Amino acid sequence: MYLHVKRLMDVVLVLAFIPIWLPLGLVLAVLVKITSKGPVFFMQRRIGQNHREFMIYKFRSMYTSAPKDVPTHLLENPEAAITPVGRFLRRFSLDELPQLINILKGELSLVGPRPALWNQNDLIAKREKYGANAIPVGLTGLAQVSGRDKLSLEAKAACDGEYARSIGFFMDVKILFLTAIGAITGRGIAEGGTDK
Repeated sequence: MYLHVKRLMDVVLVLAFIPIWLPLGLVLAVLVKITSKGPVFFMQRRIGQNHREFMIYKFRSMYTSAPKDVPTHLLENPEAAITPVGRFLRRFSLDELPQLINILKGELSLVGPRPALWNQNDLIAKREKYGANAIPVGLTGLAQVSGRDKLSLEAKAACDGEYARSIGFFMDVKILFLTAIGAITGRGIAEGGTDK
């Protein structure tokens, strides 16, 4: 039952805040475009609820020469692959803003396990063990507010499993609040984590 309410909340909140995120998104898009060569948006295959694949949207934060389907932490020199504007976007999680479109399309929720890359079989398998693949993936999640890039894959999957067992309105509100604090302060992000 709550999943239906959750979906309605996602759409209402995203639409209600259009006057804020749309102008901000336009400014960021211009910054990305004029500061480095390449497209404004970065699209990547991700795994959603029940293993469904979809294309996730982000503002491009890396140079176009960077590998497309490799988590940042596996790159030889992650810092060298990130543009100056991209570093700012990532620090405050602004590169994730286009994922509000994924939410409106029903591919993402505001809160849920972060969708794994299509080739992150290890993370997907660990989430299966905890029952976390059966719930909607999200823009932010329990793992993101519990350590994010500092967590091991096992710890992330365990957090996702805990969320799957405790999913509810107050849990979502708590995670959104903690996410907002983290985004405003730029804390909790160690470059080179598995989410990028």
